[in-house]
Formats: sequence, C-alpha cells, structure tokens
Amino acid sequence: MPLRDHFHPPVNDEMPWDGFHGQWPAMIVLALNRKLPRRYVAAPQVHHGAAVEIDVVEFDKEPASAAAEVSDDNGGVATAVWAPPRATLAVETDWLSLDEYEVHVFDTLRSGRRLVAAVEIVSPANKDRPEHRRAFVAKCAALLQKQVAVSIVDLVTTRQDNLYADLLDLLGKSDPSLGRERPALYAATCRNTLKGDSWLLETWMNPLALGQPLPTLPLWLADNLAMPLDLEPSYEETCRVLRLI
Repeated sequence: MPLRDHFHPPVNDEMPWDGFHGQWPAMIVLALNRKLPRRYVAAPQVHHGAAVEIDVVEFDKEPASAAAEVSDDNGGVATAVWAPPRATLAVETDWLSLDEYEVHVFDTLRSGRRLVAAVEIVSPANKDRPEHRRAFVAKCAALLQKQVAVSIVDLVTTRQDNLYADLLDLLGKSDPSLGRERPALYAATCRNTLKGDSWLLETWMNPLALGQPLPTLPLWLADNLAMPLDLEPSYEETCRVLRLI
C-alpha cells in the first residue's frame, strides 16, 4: 500500500498528523510483541512537547532574610540561613520540551530491564528549528553510545532536513548512499557494536517516497540478534484504525 502525505490535504483534513503519530507507536508495539522473544518487550513512549508550567506552593508567606536568626525549641538561636553569592550568569532560558513518538524495546533479563532498541518517529517539531534538530540527534547519539540500536522513521513532508544525516554529521561520519540531495523522507537504523577491539557504527538507510510501500528495517536486540521491523503492516493497520483507507 502507498505511503500517504499526512501533513497536507486531503489526508491531513481527515486526521491531523499528530493523531496518526500518536497511534502508530501503539500499532508497532502490538506487532513487535507478537514476535519478540519472551525476554524482550516493546512499549510505546509518546510525549507531545509543550511549555511546562510548574505550580509552586509557597509555604513561607514572609520573605526569608539571609541573615535571619531562627530560635530553636530550647530558646537558643540556630545557625543563620546561608546566603549564596550572586550568580555569575542569570539569563532567561526557553528549555526545550521535545516531541517524542517512540517505541522502546527492553531486555527484561539484563539488569532487570535494559533498553536495547528505540524506534523514533520524527515529528515536524523535531525539524523546525536548529536547536530542535540538535536536541533530537544528540538524544540519538546518546542512545547509540549506550549501545541502544536506534531506528529513525521520517514521514514529515513539511520540512526538508534529514536528521539521519545530521546524526552522522554530529558523529563525524557520512553515508555515501545519501547522495548530494539528502532525502527528506527516509527510514534508517543505526547501531554501535564492538568488532574485535574497535567500535563500529553500522547503518541501514532507506529513502522513502509517497505512493510507495514502507521498508523493513533491522531491529537489533543484541550484537548477534536482530528481528525485522516491518513498517508497512503497522502503518497500514494504523491507517485502517483511523479510517484513512
């Protein structure tokens, strides 16, 4: 079945892209947990980035003085509250709250519950600003450093950046299969594995095209164990559940 454009009409009129992105990880989890060896389990991880507001309960209504003395129960005087020095830097900061549409695969027999693979479904917000792109690829690089295999699936038609290529740029590597025109739509798996005395970065990159089926990626559970991550069936089942077929 063909890959649809979930970010423009008519598909986006029937179901906004975030509805599809929210459902697809669950369908991938259902498909994986039917096939994974019993020691492994997949779980969805969905978080739509937004500004975070923190409610702070103010217990002390009166401002505390740094030099105030506090009486103890015996009538004595406790140590004065310590006043830290003036901060060397005080600037307003917009902390990033990233979109996360993920599937995590855990090995339940290693250290209780160890993350071994992650499927990252790219959202428009992951690509809309340089700081968002850097945060996304930094997260992927951190996972790879911990020997977590990372699959990136990018269906976003409204942004042209290739986060897989940005990840390789961060690692100081390049993939000749990308060519000069980096594809905006793609699916790729990356893993960091030990070969002899050296660490080896291995990747499997597939360009995507509207109207074409989705590929099957390797889902690495261990250095010598991989399973097929067949994106097409879960994609089509998601479209069916959301009545996009």
